[in-house]
Amino acid sequence: MRLNIAGLLLLMFASGAAIAGGIQWFLLPENLSSGGLSGLAILIGYWTGYKVGLFYFALNVPILVWGWLALGRRFILLSMATVVSASVFMQILPAADLTAEPLLASIFGGVLIGAGTAIALRYGGSSGGFDIVATIISRRRDLPIGLLIFLLNLGVVAGLGFMKRNWDAALYSMLSMYLTGKVIDMIHTPHRKVTAFIVTNQTEKIAARLLHMPRGVTIMKTRGAFTNQTHDLLMTVATRYELAELRKAVREADPKAFVNIVQTVDVIGEFRRK
Repeated sequence: MRLNIAGLLLLMFASGAAIAGGIQWFLLPENLSSGGLSGLAILIGYWTGYKVGLFYFALNVPILVWGWLALGRRFILLSMATVVSASVFMQILPAADLTAEPLLASIFGGVLIGAGTAIALRYGGSSGGFDIVATIISRRRDLPIGLLIFLLNLGVVAGLGFMKRNWDAALYSMLSMYLTGKVIDMIHTPHRKVTAFIVTNQTEKIAARLLHMPRGVTIMKTRGAFTNQTHDLLMTVATRYELAELRKAVREADPKAFVNIVQTVDVIGEFRRK
């Protein structure tokens, strides 16, 4: 589905609202936490007694600036829309106690945050925080991003347990983080890397866009069985954080291109383009 900038911004605002709703309506009333930078913002909010939105925005500002310099404008502008809307909604939405059950709060809070984050990722933005860090790292080094996110979340959970002296809340928060990740996997993609096979007649245009990401491209000659016409097949491997950019690059270079995106379990050899 192709959207203009107004439609994309509307989706980013909806994404931010969903993230804020999950935090304000489910996690905060039960003294739970989410993962990543939003989890750090929640911990600071518990410690200071102030609303979380301001801390969420403040923690994201240096990362957004880093992303602007390293990734370019479009991705960061969409991410900024999500971060700003989430911060504003966290400030204005009341911490409504919709359930007195911590288990239900962790489930519905995690699902709502995951849905908001996944929508932002799927349409070319992010919810800020470690999504941007992961995007930058994945372009420069083939590092285990999942492990880095796990360690950050583990620190948030440990901090919550020591701060509240309530390890039940910490464990419920871990459940919420797990569900957030599963929802992102269902809506976006469960694998950290994907392989795209692109059949096109606009080889140079698409290859130039993919090399600019930067990703290596392998070009092969193919022939259609039905039409008996020859085309080029471009193969490239990208991370899940680059999937929206890849779709946009192909669509703009050749709207008639046939693209098959498959999940990649592992890559052996040089992944990033020097």
